[in-house]
Amino acid sequence: MANPSVAQQKLIQYLNEAYGLEQRLESALEAHIGVASYEPYKKRLREHLTETKRHGREVGKRIKQLGGEATTIDPPGPSAVGDAAQAVIGGAHKAVAFVQGPLHALRGTSDAERQLKNAKSEYSDEAEEIATYSAIEALAGALADRDTQLLARAIRREEERMRSYLEKEIPRFTRGVVKAEIPASQRAKATRSRAKARRPGAKAKAAGAPASTRAKARAASGGSSPRAKAAGKAGARSASARPRRRTTAKAKAPTRARATTAGARAV
Repeated sequence: MANPSVAQQKLIQYLNEAYGLEQRLESALEAHIGVASYEPYKKRLREHLTETKRHGREVGKRIKQLGGEATTIDPPGPSAVGDAAQAVIGGAHKAVAFVQGPLHALRGTSDAERQLKNAKSEYSDEAEEIATYSAIEALAGALADRDTQLLARAIRREEERMRSYLEKEIPRFTRGVVKAEIPASQRAKATRSRAKARRPGAKAKAAGAPASTRAKARAASGGSSPRAKAAGKAGARSASARPRRRTTAKAKAPTRARATTAGARAV
């Protein structure tokens, strides 16, 4: 295969950065899975570990297609020195991840805080990967490398989904730290309305109440619904119309009586 062009060399450089990040995250995820105690979180980490391993394979494959080699560098000096440097750089990311993994398992003053710190580290890693793949995607687009662009975009979207998941989990882990380490007397007290809102089945019970109960509740509240108001207005109109008809009938009766009296006088 021909030597990579200047454009391809730059793509290989950026892809190698992403390849190293995937290796580092792979080892960190394995350590975090080993100490995760919340089952849904542990399951999501396993899923992302599978994605991370696939990302590494796909990026490494693309590097070879461009004429490069994963985690290699092009140092100055004799070839023997260059080969030695390549071997060192090739294992550098793995060594960093190997050291970080056990350290992550030991940090924190409680299990809850350890989960929180691990989630924060994972969030930071995802942000770095998103930035890396965004740069690769933009570079590949500027160099008309459609294959690399699509690969970077697909991986970036998966990293963004993981980051969004972690963004929701971090507050929950933080509340777990408060519950585990802060005395109840020093925590903020939830209001009764918020406590009722969080109570499961509250809405279901209200919806399942008997019709008579709901009718009584509406009556007690004054029938404030639009339908009740419309019915009230219709009743008022009907009630006001009936007396007017009776008044008219009474008014006509004296008129007929006066007419009869006048006729008798005339006779």
